[in-house]
Amino acid sequence: MTADTQHMNPGLYIHIPFCRSKCTYCDFYSVDDCRKIPSFLEAVTTEMHLYCREFSTFDTIYIGGGTPSLLSPEKIEQLLNNVARCFNIVPQAEVTLEANPCDITLAKARLFKKIGINRISLGIQSFDSSVLKFLGRRHSSEKALTAISDCRQAGFDNISIDLLYGIPGQKLTTWQRCLTRAADLEPEHISCYQLTVKCNTPLWHRINTGTLTMPTDDKQAAFFYATAALLEKRGYRHYEISNFARSCRLFSAHNMKYWHHAPYLGLGPSAHSFRDSMRWWNCPSTDRYCNTLARGGRPVAGREKLTDEQLRLETLFLRLRTREGISLRTLKSYSTPEKMLTRLVQDNMLRIHDDRAIPTTKGFLLADSIPLLLV
Repeated sequence: MTADTQHMNPGLYIHIPFCRSKCTYCDFYSVDDCRKIPSFLEAVTTEMHLYCREFSTFDTIYIGGGTPSLLSPEKIEQLLNNVARCFNIVPQAEVTLEANPCDITLAKARLFKKIGINRISLGIQSFDSSVLKFLGRRHSSEKALTAISDCRQAGFDNISIDLLYGIPGQKLTTWQRCLTRAADLEPEHISCYQLTVKCNTPLWHRINTGTLTMPTDDKQAAFFYATAALLEKRGYRHYEISNFARSCRLFSAHNMKYWHHAPYLGLGPSAHSFRDSMRWWNCPSTDRYCNTLARGGRPVAGREKLTDEQLRLETLFLRLRTREGISLRTLKSYSTPEKMLTRLVQDNMLRIHDDRAIPTTKGFLLADSIPLLLV
């Protein structure tokens, strides 16, 4: 753990592995048999108890998936009550629930708010009906708008929406209209992800067989620059490669832990955890996960202990994903050549501010390459 993360409380992530259907691009672990929900909830509670002496206090809870909003508010409340029995949750902790717009009604949103969810992340992906159909999403653009409105009426003052760009056949003007519509709704947080092709997904098979072609690198870059320009003009802060918020207060506190090497505990099948220099992950099988816990075991599929050098390199990569950047003092510890740092500034990939090297928008675009030039 680095010096400036020692004071950070851990974050808690709970993976809900249930979806009604699988999107064409998604490779996250999920199952469509919702009959397994009761046994899963029992198992994840058992897993909590296994870690209650190793992790004590959390200030963020992130319920992701899968599609957590498939669960009733009563089941989510049961889950949160069990968390509170096992761990200390600080007052005003950030508690996020991922939701599919199809699952949101005004009554359900009010119940989610009542049981302690204070941040909701809606998987909108697009306001374009043809794009939603291509992606295999269950909702329509109209339902996306209704879901946002219902969450707002329910009292949510921290709404995040996810959007996707760089879709085969997508025009830049179409994407800009989607972004404009999103900004008009004034969500507190917007995540804009470039569509990536994951191995063995339906999208991968179509790309691999030549029936679809992904946009060129130049076109993807144009989408990225247009996204940053439009949202920054509308008052959003581009604080991480894919993330925009209306103020510092509205940055995703949970995700910030990942980018700062803070400790986090992941519960549920396929969930990942990190503490000090150890990273471990659970088995990607709901049945194996439940059965292992029922037998009194831990459902850990693998673990790795990072060396000091691996931690240092990861720190560099992670910090250069954010507008916070990295201190010049830390950079010197990597023996970064002064000429290379100067060149990156001259090439408008980094800027120097308050003794920190901070990525520009161009630097964000090339974030995977810059750290390799600095070590």
